[in-house]
Amino acid sequence: MFLCMACGENYLPKPKGYNRIDLPEFAFTTLEEPFPYRFEHSVHSRVEPDHFNASEPYWINLHYPEFGAKVHFTYQPIGVGGKSLRMVLEDAVNLTAQHQVKAYGIEERVLRTPHGYTGVVAELSGEVPTQFQFFVTDSTRHFLRGALYFETAVKNDSLSPVIEYIKVDMMHLMNTVQFNPK
Repeated sequence: MFLCMACGENYLPKPKGYNRIDLPEFAFTTLEEPFPYRFEHSVHSRVEPDHFNASEPYWINLHYPEFGAKVHFTYQPIGVGGKSLRMVLEDAVNLTAQHQVKAYGIEERVLRTPHGYTGVVAELSGEVPTQFQFFVTDSTRHFLRGALYFETAVKNDSLSPVIEYIKVDMMHLMNTVQFNPK
């Protein structure tokens, strides 16, 4: 009797689904390395040196192994012994603008951190390699830039919960950046 009922012709295909992503609670720790900057970052990320060929001192990655994501940080001293503020700002804007080919849109916001620094956040939409970029500067001596990248070519809409989670982490990080006075 069960065999006869199991062979019906009313089969409907199932919609395409995505894997469930369980996001951890937000928790932060302070960067302990001897850098000219410090900030609070997620306890779910690991600080790693940047091994890119052109990496400079104080360039690091925040690696989120659970999500297959990295936030690349580049630091530039400005003023005496470094580039001018204008040059590093142009570099940051040009790096974001390179994604206009694939981006549906780029939304930028300027903000002031609790420590009095200026920050700019760029959120990119579309199938772009980086969905979130930012920088924080004191405008006289320090410039810190970050960009979020994933180690996978999955469509960004399936990564949306992870992207939003890391954006919250990065906003917390930006608000806790402090530059060393030396």
